[in-house]
Amino acid sequence: MNTLKNTVHLIGRLGQDPEVRTLDGGRKVARLSLATGSTFAAKENSRTKTQWHNLVVWGNLAAVCEKYLTKGREIAIAGKLTYNKWEDSQGTKHINTEILVDELLFVGNSK
Repeated sequence: MNTLKNTVHLIGRLGQDPEVRTLDGGRKVARLSLATGSTFAAKENSRTKTQWHNLVVWGNLAAVCEKYLTKGREIAIAGKLTYNKWEDSQGTKHINTEILVDELLFVGNSK
């Protein structure tokens, strides 16, 4: 029987330094924004379209992010897509998409 897997692999550059918090009990969580791009032809010019991805990293890997990652650093990640839905006090519905990172690799040189 085939099972479907929720797996995402991306290579991109960080849009900002990681935002790291230490929770009660000492567990860390890091939030990062990752930019990826795709190039396409538009008439006689080629253009790059940038997509932004929200990443969440937990535990020891969050500590690695805090210590080694900075804005502009190129990384490769593997993780799972998650969708969070909520309604604010005015009744507006929101959906947030995040990638829970399981693996992270440093790619190329830091910028």
